[in-house]
Amino acid sequence: MRLSEGMVIDNRYRIEYLIGSGGMADVWLAEDLELPRRVALKVLHERYARDPEFIARFRREAESAASLTHVNIVSIYDRGQVGDTYYIAMAYLEGRTLRDLINIGLTPPESVAIVRQILEAAGFAHRHGVVHRDLKPLNVIVDQTGLATVTDFGIARAGISEITEEGSIMGTVHYLSPEQAQGYEVSPQSDLYSIGVLLYECLTGRVPFDGETAVAVTLQQLKEDPVPPSYYNPAVSPALDAVVLRALEREPYERYPDADSFIAALDEAESNPGEPEPEKKNWWKWVLVALAVLVGLLIAWSATRSNTVEVPDVVGDTSDAAVTKLNDEGFKVEVERQQNPSVPNNQVFDQDPSGEADKDCNFLGFSCSNPTVTLTVSGGPGQTEVPDVTGESQDEAEQQLEDAGFTTSVETQSSSDVESGLVISTDPAGGEMARRGSEVKVTVSSGVEQVKVPPVVGQTLNAAKQQLSAVGLDFSSSQTPSDRPKGEVIKQSPNAGTEVDPGSTVTLTVSSGPEETRVAIPPLVGLTQSDAESQLTSAGLVASVQTQDTTIQPQDGRVIDQSPSQGTEVAEGSTVVITVGRYNPDSTGNDDDGGTGSGGLGVD
Repeated sequence: MRLSEGMVIDNRYRIEYLIGSGGMADVWLAEDLELPRRVALKVLHERYARDPEFIARFRREAESAASLTHVNIVSIYDRGQVGDTYYIAMAYLEGRTLRDLINIGLTPPESVAIVRQILEAAGFAHRHGVVHRDLKPLNVIVDQTGLATVTDFGIARAGISEITEEGSIMGTVHYLSPEQAQGYEVSPQSDLYSIGVLLYECLTGRVPFDGETAVAVTLQQLKEDPVPPSYYNPAVSPALDAVVLRALEREPYERYPDADSFIAALDEAESNPGEPEPEKKNWWKWVLVALAVLVGLLIAWSATRSNTVEVPDVVGDTSDAAVTKLNDEGFKVEVERQQNPSVPNNQVFDQDPSGEADKDCNFLGFSCSNPTVTLTVSGGPGQTEVPDVTGESQDEAEQQLEDAGFTTSVETQSSSDVESGLVISTDPAGGEMARRGSEVKVTVSSGVEQVKVPPVVGQTLNAAKQQLSAVGLDFSSSQTPSDRPKGEVIKQSPNAGTEVDPGSTVTLTVSSGPEETRVAIPPLVGLTQSDAESQLTSAGLVASVQTQDTTIQPQDGRVIDQSPSQGTEVAEGSTVVITVGRYNPDSTGNDDDGGTGSGGLGVD
């Protein structure tokens, strides 16, 4: 259903104009006819409305968003259906988007003030089990008083419900956390990463990672460290640099544990923007003496202590559990992710060192610490770009997709535009990112949609013609004798139920009635009337007798003419006219029926 200005939705919301359009939905400004207020109607694109599972998630998550009542979260009023799609009615916010403010330019204090409110909104949602998943400048509205409001919690995840299928990506790539961009499970720390990107952009006017494609951005996130914001904006303090860089840590567990911790770090950075230099002392001589004594004591002590340690075996544990176990026993941990289709996502499949390992000691051997343990964690199959195979043959398309690491399923669909046997489309579409090993549905053209030949045997020819024409078929017909009524269709080719191309010709055989028996008329001239009638009856013919006066006495009572003539073939049951002579010596040649003679005849 196409919306337009002035249209009334659900007898309640009058459309004013389109506010904006995104990948999932259009947003319209509307007037609430029941309550004196203006609302923003978010109307789902119809291509999503055709997916029952998507709609079920959309409804559940709209309800989750409606349950979030907070000063920094947009209020959800209502949801409903319009035509073949669905909408959410939410508060209409007056103000500018954070994108507009970034383009104008923000000071560090202004940036922190706005981001602190975004964190308040995210923290409230996280405590209620909702992860936003798509925090970006266009989803934050700031009014004239400086109040920031976060929108679009309608695509958030509540509990384990997801608005997208497993392995797919929802959101704007520059603001997605590395784990979300790779299709891994998201958490509140994913939102905190996105907020870190927002803060970075507020401070510098640019995002920390940029590229021409989504893949390029994700690769930068995985392999490069962000440049500190102060590099682009000297007004950013060292403490604020540190806050931003921690929010942008590659691993979720290295970021802030929750929004409140992020806020506390911002508060501390504002209170102590720099790092104080150690106070200079003049007692250096005493320090040297003390150090010398201490070194001697430590050398003696270190000779008696063990420099090895048993490293816990964490292979098979989840990444978070492994890091926690090692940290609790005094080990530092580095995590490396590798795609591994044979090991579940986020599970440790290698560690270095393992078992008994040497401690890290200084050159004197008296200052030792546990070694750093490097964990190799499975990233699952990972994601890759779906090849564009539209227009390829089915075999070629399946081969390309399998070479790219996908499984395939094939369904056929008629098409007047794509030749039979070639690929019409894939789901996911070519160019989209999808999880390796996941299924790609390939739709192959079966050519022009065929029609079934209707059953017309037993119908009259006119009725059969109308029925064939109604489904786009032509016909040809021929007649043949039959015991069926004349004009009835007694045979059709192709048979009923056969699928043929539109415009095909169906050949009809039509009854011409029972087949006629043809007989030859016997010679009757010269026979008596009774003999002629007997001959005709025996031949299956009917006699019609007329008389004619004759002056020739031998012609009296005998057939002097017949019509049709002898030897003519006529249908069985046809009438044959015989003319019988009637002797009249006074006749002038005319009979009393007005007939004329046909000539003299001999007699036996």
